[in-house]
Amino acid sequence: MKTIGVLTSGGDAPGMNAAIRAVVRSGCECGMKVMGIRRGYKGLIEGDMFEMNLRSVSDIIHRGGTMLYSARCPEFADPDVQDKAVEVCKEFGLDGIVTIGGDGTFKGARALTLKGIPCIGVPGTIDNDIASSDFTIGYDTALNTVMDMVDRIRDTTESHDRCSIVEVMGRNAGYLALNAGIAVGATCILIPEVDYDIDSYIIQRMKRTQKTGKEHFVIVVAEGVKGIDCNSLARYIEEKTGVESRATVLGHVQRGGSPSVRDRVLASQLGFYAVQLLKNDIGNRVVVVKKDEIVDYDIIEALNMKKSIDLELYRISNEISI
Repeated sequence: MKTIGVLTSGGDAPGMNAAIRAVVRSGCECGMKVMGIRRGYKGLIEGDMFEMNLRSVSDIIHRGGTMLYSARCPEFADPDVQDKAVEVCKEFGLDGIVTIGGDGTFKGARALTLKGIPCIGVPGTIDNDIASSDFTIGYDTALNTVMDMVDRIRDTTESHDRCSIVEVMGRNAGYLALNAGIAVGATCILIPEVDYDIDSYIIQRMKRTQKTGKEHFVIVVAEGVKGIDCNSLARYIEEKTGVESRATVLGHVQRGGSPSVRDRVLASQLGFYAVQLLKNDIGNRVVVVKKDEIVDYDIIEALNMKKSIDLELYRISNEISI
C-alpha cells in the first residue's frame, strides 16, 4: 500500500491520540503516505482530510480527546453513502484505512472493506464493551478518573454523614461501574448485567451496615441500568433510611484527561500492529489485546463475539463492602 488513512469515530477516548501517533509514524517509516481524516466517517464522506508526517503527531501522546476530532455518522449504514465514501477514497488514492472506535466504527470498516477499501479496526472506547478485546483504549484512564472523582465526593459525603449516589458512564455495560465501585469501596454497585431490588440490595444493606457503626455511604450506578433515576433514588434512600442523600452524574468528565501509561502503551501497540497488517495488504481485521498479547480477528468474527461481566468480581465487591 502506498497511501493509508486514519480516522477516529464515535465517542472520544483518552489514548486515541497515542494510537493516531503510532499509525502515522509507523506508516511513514514504512514509506507510506498517511492521510488524517477529520471527524470520522462524516469527514471521509466530505473528503475532509490532510497529509500527515512525523512531526504532525509531535506532542500529542499525552493529550486526551482526538486531534482528528470525532463524530457519529448513522447515515454511513446506507450503502449509497458507503459508495460515496469509496469514491472519495479513490479520489484521494487511499489504499486502506485504520479506524479507531467501537462496534459502530468496525461495522463501517467492514462495509468499506467489502467495497474494496481494506480497513483495520482499533478498539477505542471508555466503556470497554468490545467483546473481542480484553481492554479498550481509554478504559483505564476513565477508570482512574472515576476513582479520583468519587474519592473527592467521598470527602464531603463523610463530612456530612451522607449517602452519595454516583452515576458513571459505560453505555449498556457495567465494566466501569463495577471496577470503579470496588476501587472506591462503594457500599452498593448497580450494573445492567445483574438484576437488583432496591429495598433488599440497597436499603436493607445500608441499615445492616449502619448497625456496625458506618454512617456514610457511596453507591455507584452504571448509566445503562434500567429504571433508575439517581435523583429519585437519592430521595427514596433518604426517605427509607433517614440518611441525607445526594446524587451526582459524573458525565463527560470521564472521557477527558491525559491518558494513563497503560492506555498510551496499548494504543501505541495497536496502532503499530494495524499498519503492519495494511502493509501486507490485509484488511477486514480488528486488532485487539487478548491475554496480554496483541492479536487480530476478522471483523465479523469480532462483532459476533460476546463479552460477559465478571460475576465473581461482583460477588467479591459485595462481600468486602459491608
